[in-house]
Amino acid sequence: MELSLQFSCLRFFSSSSSSSLNHPCKRGQRVFAGSSTRQLASPHGFHVGCAARKQTIQRYSEKYDLSRKTICGSRRRDYLAQSSLYHEEELSSSYNGCGCRGRRKNSRGVVVRSELTGTGSTGASYPLSDIWLSPKVRGICFYVVTTIAAVILFVPMVLEHPFVLMFDRYRRRAHYLVAKAWASLSVAPFVKIEYEGLENLPRIDTPAMYVANHQSFLDIYTLLTLGRSFKFISKTSVFLYPIIGWAMFMLGVIPLKRTDSRSQFECLKRCIALVQKGASIFFFPEGTRSRDGKLGTFKKGAFSVAAKTGVPIVPITLIGAGKIMPPGMEGRLNPGSVKVVVHPPFVGNNAEELCNEARNVIGQELARRV
Repeated sequence: MELSLQFSCLRFFSSSSSSSLNHPCKRGQRVFAGSSTRQLASPHGFHVGCAARKQTIQRYSEKYDLSRKTICGSRRRDYLAQSSLYHEEELSSSYNGCGCRGRRKNSRGVVVRSELTGTGSTGASYPLSDIWLSPKVRGICFYVVTTIAAVILFVPMVLEHPFVLMFDRYRRRAHYLVAKAWASLSVAPFVKIEYEGLENLPRIDTPAMYVANHQSFLDIYTLLTLGRSFKFISKTSVFLYPIIGWAMFMLGVIPLKRTDSRSQFECLKRCIALVQKGASIFFFPEGTRSRDGKLGTFKKGAFSVAAKTGVPIVPITLIGAGKIMPPGMEGRLNPGSVKVVVHPPFVGNNAEELCNEARNVIGQELARRV
């Protein structure tokens, strides 16, 4: 369906008897500018009539010797005549209510066209979101929404934090309900998330080790919508961000310095302690986001924790997030959907075997979806 929106602005121009038009003018005669009688709707489209205001206008001429009729007014007035919405046609709107007719060179016209794809129209060549919401605009809107949601939801998180520390210090399920609401509100207007295999998720009170491929900054939002209270591993620098960093601290997110081997060792020790006390941990075994969408090499840290504690490994495949917000282009948000595939959990006591099995499961799912 092609929607053409044309605005035609008609102007009254002032002239004098000494102008080059040389109309035989009569001064003192008045005429009322009536409203337009054009219909507002028809089988050919939708019309929005904006007629000139009804007021007196000093007219100088009642005879026109020129081939194109022109009204000479004592004052210059601008009027928006009509805007028309037609299917696959553009018509120049004319104003018949006040005696103005024809297309004048001095009139100003602006044409705004939008074409919708996927509606059965063969003439549509680009989606509406490409016109009105470019990736940069979508990205700005996304960050505005997520910031507002974070500020609002940070208040209940602060209020409930003392009770969470007293009654649910290690899982912090109440905080993760707030985090799920924040993630859902942030992505819902822009990204559609599809889930597959939710029946494979362990019970909420069952500790487990969740692992997934890492494609985009949106992965965290997507995983939080699952509603599971698992601890993330995050860079220490992220904790310095206002609101977000403070919320991560209250959620119990585990800090890590990637280049510091001692920090990595302390991170693994803390993960083991949390799992033994009933908490779940989430790892991105690749360690960083994939630049080309291909699955990278898995590190064995998460699987060492699972092998030592005996908790199940839950592989999750994320599909499509890298195309919506590619790595290194976090300011852009392309339209699209994200697929979350939860695979059946498995248990083992050999870290290397667990690592290989998890990578094979996720890799095969990515290859199957290509």
